[in-house]
Amino acid sequence: MESKQNRYILIGLTVFCILLIGVTAINDQWLAPLRTGVGYVLIPIQSGVNRVGISIYQELSDYGQLKTALEENRRLQSEIDRLIEENNRLTAEQYELQRLRELYDLDQEYMQYEKTAARVIANDSGDWFQVFRVDKGSADGIQVGSNVLAGGGLAGIVTDVGAHYATVRSIIDDSSRVSAMAVQSGETCFVAGDLTLYKDGRLRITNIKKGGDVKEGDRIVTSNISSRFLPGILVGYAVDVSIDSNQLTSSGYLIPAARFNNLQEVLIITDVKETEDLTGE
Repeated sequence: MESKQNRYILIGLTVFCILLIGVTAINDQWLAPLRTGVGYVLIPIQSGVNRVGISIYQELSDYGQLKTALEENRRLQSEIDRLIEENNRLTAEQYELQRLRELYDLDQEYMQYEKTAARVIANDSGDWFQVFRVDKGSADGIQVGSNVLAGGGLAGIVTDVGAHYATVRSIIDDSSRVSAMAVQSGETCFVAGDLTLYKDGRLRITNIKKGGDVKEGDRIVTSNISSRFLPGILVGYAVDVSIDSNQLTSSGYLIPAARFNNLQEVLIITDVKETEDLTGE
């Protein structure tokens, strides 16, 4: 409001000064006193006009600087948003590359088996991937009974298959039971799924015969006598093995090699043993 008033005053004074100057420009002798008077009047008016003009110029200058600053701020914010998006994309690509490297290493470790890579596309409503679906099926050579690998070892077994999908039951599921053995001694055991126990990142090892040599940290792999799982696939590592109360067997716990909290890609072995009954080992 004050700025508009200043502009009106400046315009009025400027017009008034132009009229006075025009009148006094007439070179008549009788106008000499008027020219002298006008000089006394114009000097303070001109000073006022100058002050008002400087004030308006300063306001315009400040507004221009503010407008420039706002435009620069918008540009910088746009650049920040772009960099954040780029960083998120690069981070996602880095994690994906790491997972694919792990999958490649897993593929190289079990080169004796034919495999196909698949992406996890759905899982049940639980906290972990105890039952999940992948985007490959019978058209890709997958069968009921195909063993599934992830994260360094055995993840589960295919229980249902369509042309372009397959359902996998993981080894942590309550109904899972894997016939296994200790690599160091060859002692046999069973690895039983237990969702409650897996809250602590463990599964149970059972049926180790009396005097069986299964120690802390032993590698537990699928056994040669398993009817559902191909031999030699890493299941996990034995911990806290002790003699059972019956004094006839020992049992303990297993830390799975695979991780079941965020499965995204898996390897599926297209070779199978049997497919009639998947409730056993």
